[in-house]
Formats: sequence, C-alpha cells, structure tokens
Amino acid sequence: MRRTSAAPNDTPGRSPAEWLRGVGIAAAAGLFMGLAGAFGSDAAPLPLRLAYWVGMMVVGGVWGHVAAGFVQRRGWFSERVWLQAALMIAVMTPPLTVSVWLATAWAFGFPLTPGALPGYFPPVLMVAAVMTGVNLLAGRAHAGAASTPEQPAAPPRFLERLPPKLRGAELYAVESEDHYLRLHTERGSDLILMRLSDAVAELEGIEGAQTHRSWWVAKAAVADVRRGDGKAQLTLKNGVEVPVSRTHARALRAAGWY
Repeated sequence: MRRTSAAPNDTPGRSPAEWLRGVGIAAAAGLFMGLAGAFGSDAAPLPLRLAYWVGMMVVGGVWGHVAAGFVQRRGWFSERVWLQAALMIAVMTPPLTVSVWLATAWAFGFPLTPGALPGYFPPVLMVAAVMTGVNLLAGRAHAGAASTPEQPAAPPRFLERLPPKLRGAELYAVESEDHYLRLHTERGSDLILMRLSDAVAELEGIEGAQTHRSWWVAKAAVADVRRGDGKAQLTLKNGVEVPVSRTHARALRAAGWY
C-alpha cells in the first residue's frame, strides 16, 4: 500500500537541523575537493577552486534536499531506503549537470559548447550518489542516537539503607536522634546509625530539603503547613509534625514549600 510519508529515520532533509547538517557536509566536501583540485581543477588558483567547489557543493546539497523532499512527500519506495535514494539521485542529477556546466564555463572561462554538456553527467552523477549516501548514513546515525532510550536514573543511595521492613516504602522524613537517624515512612519508622549530613548527601534524587538542623523532609510528604509567630511547622502524611527553623525558612519559602 502506498504511504504518503517516509519514516522519520528515512527523511534526510525535513527539519532545519537536518538541512543545516546536509549543507555543512556539502560545504566540507567542497572544501576538500577544492584543496585536492578534483576533476582536473588543480590548474586553477586555489581561491578560485575553493569558491567554485564549495559553492557548487552547497548548491548541490540544497538541491539534493529539495529533491529528497519531492520524492519523500510522494511516498515512492518509502519502505526501500536505497531505492528511494536512487530515485532522488535520478531526480537531482540532470538539473545539477546543467548547473555545473554553466558554472564551470563561467568560473574557468570555458566556452558554452552544448556538445560538452553530456560529459559533465557522469562526474555529477557520481558526486550526487556519494553525497546522497553520506547524508543518508549521517541521518540514520543521528536518528539512532536520538532514539536511544535513556537509562533510568539509579535510585538514591540512601534508600538502600532502609531496614528490610521499610524497603520499598515512600520515605517521608529523616530525623536526627543523637548518633542515630529515625526514618519516617508510609510503613512506620525505624532507626539506623548514621549522621544527618551524610544522609542528606545520599538523598540527592529525591525532591526534599532540610527544614531544621535535625530534620530532612521529602516535599511530596508534606500534607499541611502552619505558620505563626514568625515560625512554620510542617505536618507529614503520617501526622508527624516537623519544625522549620528560621535558618531554613527563607529557602523553603523561595522553593515554594509554603
């Protein structure tokens, strides 16, 4: 069944980024060909060679994307990428051959002899085929990199310290008690031996903050906020009340906690 559009990975010229990438590849190829004096142009001065080759390759790159869009919008050979690429080459080569014939005559002072026109067709066809292949492979590589699924972020290290009975429970808060920490969760609480400062470092990845020198609280665990006499107090989902010190109040207010 005929489709009206190509798959995203097979569309080397739709987005502005892809256009810029294709033109950049063409310009780089033109720079190389100019420096190398490709197709017998080495007798010309270097500035002229560079201007000619970079200009012609960029024109060819732009026209190549126009031809690609023309073919892909019609869905021709959309399931067979290399056949579609061959059709693009067939569409772009004849007008490019005429353009190269005219530009070469103008740049190098050759006479515009119609009989010389067919001689430009083979090299133009070869360059068009190579550049189409390069753009197709570059587009596929870019699409493959963009579609690589991101690895899920590792859970905060601190959650590995939860006692077995609390593993997998939502962590509400961490409270310092002497040399121990009391872990408040949806399944109750328990103690572990650890400093609060070390726990806060390992809690990175959970949206939360210190509310007091003895407390760290997960923002999602806050059920209510009470303010009065210049102080604030948080109530967690499990009913535990957590103080907010003046030292941390401003930062919490700026972060939208209350």
